[in-house]
Amino acid sequence: MIDKTVHMGLLLDFYGQLLTEKQRLYFALYHQDDLSLGEIAEQYGITRQAVYDIIRRSENILLDLEAKLGLEKRYAKQREKLETVQTRLEALAEGQLGEITGRAADELMALEQLIAEVIQEF
Repeated sequence: MIDKTVHMGLLLDFYGQLLTEKQRLYFALYHQDDLSLGEIAEQYGITRQAVYDIIRRSENILLDLEAKLGLEKRYAKQREKLETVQTRLEALAEGQLGEITGRAADELMALEQLIAEVIQEF
């Protein structure tokens, strides 16, 4: 299972624009910048409970959106498939590159590079 911090970060990436500015800010400070509730409360002059409520509400919104839309789940499946394709291309290239010549070898290496670039963009 994905680490909660990574999971929440991905949800924020996918759905963060659907939160209010304050929700996004407090959520990011807590989950990404690792500030405590007390630190956020002190910085913005509100109570720890108010910060907690905003963050918890934001988490619930993001989790609900993911349950309905499934963007993170789809992202994870696509990434896994791309990594499988990359692994298989690398195995093919290692095992048969000596036997493959000319345009086919160039195409195989170009496909490997393309898949690697797509995975990096994820």
